[in-house]
Amino acid sequence: MRRRADSRFWGTAWFIFVLALVGGMFSVTFFITTYLYKLIDVQPPLLVAEFINSIMGLVFTGLIVGGISRFARARGWTPEMNVFAPILDALERIAAGDFSVRLEDKFHDYPMVSELTSSVNKMALELHQWESLRQEFISNVSHEIQSPLTSIRGFAQALENDQLTAEERHHYLGIIEDESGRLSRITEDLLKLASLESDHLKLEPKTYRVDHQIRNLVLACEPQWRDKNIKMNVSLDELEITADEDLLSQVWINLIHNAIKFTPTGGSVRVTLCCRREQIEFRISDTGIGISNQDLPRIFERFYKADKSRTRAKEGSGLGLSIVKKIVDLHKGTIEVDSKVSEGATFLVRLPVIAPQAE
Repeated sequence: MRRRADSRFWGTAWFIFVLALVGGMFSVTFFITTYLYKLIDVQPPLLVAEFINSIMGLVFTGLIVGGISRFARARGWTPEMNVFAPILDALERIAAGDFSVRLEDKFHDYPMVSELTSSVNKMALELHQWESLRQEFISNVSHEIQSPLTSIRGFAQALENDQLTAEERHHYLGIIEDESGRLSRITEDLLKLASLESDHLKLEPKTYRVDHQIRNLVLACEPQWRDKNIKMNVSLDELEITADEDLLSQVWINLIHNAIKFTPTGGSVRVTLCCRREQIEFRISDTGIGISNQDLPRIFERFYKADKSRTRAKEGSGLGLSIVKKIVDLHKGTIEVDSKVSEGATFLVRLPVIAPQAE
């Protein structure tokens, strides 16, 4: 009985030590990376920064815990190290980049050890998801950039043919110009998204008439909707909002452009603005191609292009709605979408009348 009590004591003490060490290493890693970023004047996106901090914290923790455990074993200070051996081994594997580690909980008699096992499994799963997102992000960026570059290179080589007519040469130059513009938009959107995810970004709220802002943006798009003979129904209540005007402008213009782009000739777009329960509600509906049920949950993901079979968003970078969602989140608002294929889509944005930082 006494031996069991001693085992529980050592097990509890070791668990508390490891927990404190992990927290300490992650804190130290955060301050070290923050100092290094300032030293080299670089601020990576939040996703990349968190990934780097996690990896470095795990590496430091694995090295220190491994060294201490070997030292303790050599002196006979850890009679119950067999309880923690699988956990330490898992931490070392995670530190080496193996995020597929999963521990089996065999120590139900030790609640703290069981909880630590569960925490390690959860951490490994989340790091695996972060790594998958990182790889998918890099793959998507490479694909989106490679596509226009391939077109530019191909048509630039074609221009070397002296047999081309003036009309063909003009056509190829037009394609190169379009693809260059597409490449520029992708780069701008990537920089914009990185800026929005930066910890240093602060809203610059001011009070202004949001209905005036939306009306001006609809009028600025007049050449596009007139060219497609789209009927624009606009109903805007006179409303003031305290928010970041420049950022919200990107929200409205993205949603208006999408509605016009995906509405066929002769269709209609309806834009409404009203106030309900200390929130403004901006709603935009179109009679376009719509979005399928399987695509709806993913339309705010980076580079995700819904309805690929009908080339929905074929001219975009796949970042527009991600930027919209991030700006709405920064204002503590919400965005919803309701759509059916061939029946159009409706986007609903709700924002507090006063932005959080202005309260």
